[in-house]
Amino acid sequence: MIVRRELPADADAVRAVHLAAFAKPATDDAPARQGTLEADLVDELRADGDLVAECCLVAEVDGVVAGHVAVSRASVSGEPVLVGLGPLGVLPEVQRSGVGTALMHATLAAADALGERGVVLLGHPTYYPRFGFGPAVEHGVTPPQDWGPQFFILRRLHAWGDGVRGPFRYAPAFERLDD
Repeated sequence: MIVRRELPADADAVRAVHLAAFAKPATDDAPARQGTLEADLVDELRADGDLVAECCLVAEVDGVVAGHVAVSRASVSGEPVLVGLGPLGVLPEVQRSGVGTALMHATLAAADALGERGVVLLGHPTYYPRFGFGPAVEHGVTPPQDWGPQFFILRRLHAWGDGVRGPFRYAPAFERLDD
């Protein structure tokens, strides 16, 4: 596996990763779901210029893009002091093989090296603590919606410092998801 920065030529492969990674078969309780929401979100973040290119990475397995993580500019109290991580997608055939973990570690290292103060995501409260994430509200950063503090999580980086407190806001493409 090779983890590297996303290139413009990767756009179609990245879209395919998210379409496959977030697709769900139909069940008795829910209809089938394609991963178009996540794939469209990445496309919109890219079109808006809100991706932090140095932190958007792909994982290649046997020369094929098998995973991708998007990182976009975000703000707290109107100041662009944090980045939002997500979506992170891995092709189903290589899930649970370390691709997602490698992308997380590499992305956090890239954000730290850039001097970002922290990374925020909406995610599972028992999975992400292994990467150093915890409830953002414990650090004074409040979610833009009533998601529950256990799901809105933050990883402080070395440049954290003082004064990062207030309401969090994702890039505008996230807000358009509700439209």
